[in-house]
Amino acid sequence: MIEVIYHWPQLASAYLVYLIAVLSAGPATLAIASTSLSHGRRHGITIAAGIFCGSMTWAIAASLGLAAVLSHYAQALVLMRILGGLYLLYLAWRAFRSAASSTNRLSVANARISLKGVFLKGYAIHITNPKAIFAWLAIISLGLPAEATSAAVVSVVCGCLITGFTVFMGYAMLFSTPGALRTYDAARRYIDGTLAVFFTFAGFKLLMAR
Repeated sequence: MIEVIYHWPQLASAYLVYLIAVLSAGPATLAIASTSLSHGRRHGITIAAGIFCGSMTWAIAASLGLAAVLSHYAQALVLMRILGGLYLLYLAWRAFRSAASSTNRLSVANARISLKGVFLKGYAIHITNPKAIFAWLAIISLGLPAEATSAAVVSVVCGCLITGFTVFMGYAMLFSTPGALRTYDAARRYIDGTLAVFFTFAGFKLLMAR
């Protein structure tokens, strides 16, 4: 406990950086928003849980030093980047189809998808994004000095994960409110078109990243 208090300035910096990261718009946020808007609260919470578990996977890997080892294997990161970029482009294609249709094909398709599939979709979005590895490496490096104890490591990881869980679930709840759903129903094609553009941009950005 004393060690945690002693390193509090570093811990606070790590928490702030992570909070800004999870609040900023990205593939995870867009996936939660689009799923919650088009398919309701249960699916929104489920995909948020999948994204959170993906974040937790990289948090554990970073705290154990596995992410630092992986970052030295360029071929593995290239493969992950390609898979992640292609998956985002697939989501963009589905959103484009929904925007071009007079009926909500995305919702119709989702009726045949189990909550397990939605969870795995969220997990895949986060686990195939190499930026998540480096984000957690930066957070661990920022929040922990060289002489940090295991208690300090747990404090950084748990504090950030609690923040991430709160934000992800908050987005799912926000975008599945009656007001948000009414707005989506009234402007579905425009919203899906906008989401498609963002997913396309994020996909190509991930594929072209160095």
